[in-house]
Amino acid sequence: MRQLEIAPKTRVRNLEVPSFFYGTAWKEDKTAELVLQALRAGYRAVDTANQRKHYFEAGAGDGIAKFMKESKANRGSLFLQTKFTYARGQDHRLPYDPEASLTKQVQQSIASSLGHLQTDYIDSYVLHGPATGMGLTDDDFEVWQTMEALVDAGKTRLIGISNVTYEQLATLLQKARVKPAFVQNRCFASSKWDKRIRELCAKHELRYQGFSLLTANMAHLHHPTIKSIMFRTKKSIPQIVFRFAMQQGMIPLTGTKDAQHMEEDLQIFDFELTGDETDSIENIAF
Repeated sequence: MRQLEIAPKTRVRNLEVPSFFYGTAWKEDKTAELVLQALRAGYRAVDTANQRKHYFEAGAGDGIAKFMKESKANRGSLFLQTKFTYARGQDHRLPYDPEASLTKQVQQSIASSLGHLQTDYIDSYVLHGPATGMGLTDDDFEVWQTMEALVDAGKTRLIGISNVTYEQLATLLQKARVKPAFVQNRCFASSKWDKRIRELCAKHELRYQGFSLLTANMAHLHHPTIKSIMFRTKKSIPQIVFRFAMQQGMIPLTGTKDAQHMEEDLQIFDFELTGDETDSIENIAF
């Protein structure tokens, strides 16, 4: 029988956090089944959002509940991350009253998430992108202050922000009472894998979560550098990219729907890239 490989944990704000997340976007009716498969494969962190347009949060909750029942795992062994999404990022299936204040919308959204995920607390609650593409608005600060109050109330242990620019993150870090613990961005090789934002995260002891590490960078993944590393390590392209992400201090997300790939993606803890190799991958688009 194959020995279950479970992603090791990393330290974030004095909490133990899995070093690899399973992302649930665009899974629709397969969400519960795929989350269950991912947890069986060894993932212990699930990323979702209360945004029915792209996520089926209740399906993620069903998969988690089934895994906990069959494995007798306790809630503390899992790390659950979900998000508040502004109305502009939603479809008609809103998890809150769009006529309510933003404070009330956040409160209604997390109450809905707690029900969907069948839990009484969230490990990480993330603002699913600022209100506009440039700068932070009064709306963003109202939402963030409400999220800070959720930390105070014990409804979430950590808070974070997604789809954020360097300037937006710098402003938030300057003004927030409770600093973000995570930044989650789509990670492009063309920006040196979001290097500038990652450096800001490192400076302020945030952890960067990278998503679309494969799908956003398909044009660069057959570069001779990658092929050379494949030859040396006998590892696949996804394994090399995820290992690179971890060595650069990221927490990577995988959203694979393939059970074999779920297992293979976790098989990255038995090798290391050299400094020259990580430098080459970081500059692979240049």
